[in-house]
Amino acid sequence: MTTDTYFTELSGALRAAGVPDEQIAATVEDLRGHLAETGAAPEEEFGPAAGFAARLGGLAPVPGEPDGRAESWTWTADLFNDRRMLALHGDQGWEVESLDSLGRFVCRRSTTATLRWEYRREVIGARRRAKVLAELEPEGWELCGEWLVYGYFKRPRAATAGPAGALEARPDAPHRWLFLSRRGKVALAVWLVLVGGAAAACFIGTLGTGGLAITIALASMFSALFTSHLETTKGRVGQRRSGS
Repeated sequence: MTTDTYFTELSGALRAAGVPDEQIAATVEDLRGHLAETGAAPEEEFGPAAGFAARLGGLAPVPGEPDGRAESWTWTADLFNDRRMLALHGDQGWEVESLDSLGRFVCRRSTTATLRWEYRREVIGARRRAKVLAELEPEGWELCGEWLVYGYFKRPRAATAGPAGALEARPDAPHRWLFLSRRGKVALAVWLVLVGGAAAACFIGTLGTGGLAITIALASMFSALFTSHLETTKGRVGQRRSGS
């Protein structure tokens, strides 16, 4: 790929991501100057144009709009439902900024949002973390949150879809904040039964406050670990089927 072709593709991807033309022109000029000094080819220096565009401009808020005007929304889902809901909300322009201490997705959306987002979830334990990041970051994926052994990654859909990744309509923010699958509802029901029983025992005096706290902690830990185990097992089965 020639230098001119590379920067044409880069400019198109940045424009699809909502970056203003004057900012694109200044960016391309700076990058051309850098290549003139180093003598390197653009793909060798910056990687594929689409992924580089995502890292350059797709993750930034629209210039000229104060962050205070952006919409904020925090929601959560169980591990059986999170990827489906991330895909749905990403198509509506919601960008995950982080996961809070409760595992909820903390999102923002510019009031002039033009980006659709795509997400993926990966197991990033201590041994896999560096490998997963090395594979995904060159493709424009950015780690936006972690929960248990899972890492959540985001990138603008324009990085792969070009102009088709632009947001055509901006739906109202959802009123709901909890999105549970059928199995997630069963796990929650079991948790409520355990905690409710412990609270009743504490109230009638057969279980102290300390026992109630321990029961809640154990029930929460069991629910999280059991859900994680089921989802991980499901993923392994799916990999075996796709590989056979």
